[in-house]
Amino acid sequence: MPALALLSAIAVVAFEQTVEWRYGTMGIVGLLFLTVGLKAHNHTCSSIGAVILALLFAGPAF
Repeated sequence: MPALALLSAIAVVAFEQTVEWRYGTMGIVGLLFLTVGLKAHNHTCSSIGAVILALLFAGPAF
C-alpha cells in the first residue's frame, strides 16, 4: 500500500510540473483552484479553476 501512495504522489507531482512547464504559473493557479474546489465541494472555486484551465488550453485558438 505505501508503494501505491508513493506512485500516486509521484504522478501528481509530475502532472503539476508538466502543467507549470507548459502553461506557466496560471496553469498551476487554475489547477489549484480546481482541486481545492473539488475537495471542499465549493462549486465557485472549482468553476474558477476550470475556466482558467479552459482559457489556457484554448488560448492559441483565440
